[in-house]
Amino acid sequence: MRPIIEFCTNNMHFGTDEVMDNLEENPDYDVIEYGCLSNCGQCAMMPFAMVNGEIIDADSADELQEAIMAKIKELEAWDSLELD
Repeated sequence: MRPIIEFCTNNMHFGTDEVMDNLEENPDYDVIEYGCLSNCGQCAMMPFAMVNGEIIDADSADELQEAIMAKIKELEAWDSLELD
């Protein structure tokens, strides 16, 4: 299953725009940018994104990218178990 990674434009001041650009380079990911993800309290406090509907946050944009990649690997592991 292709991971869906969603970003909020209002959160880009944390550097999540670079994370989004990096992830968009992978054709196996669906990366979507929204004007708002209705998570305003968290959006004002820290970098975050959503992976398959689950909120992923971190203290920095670099840590967010690492957390997103870890979540994608976790999802891929679950997918491979379901196929067995």
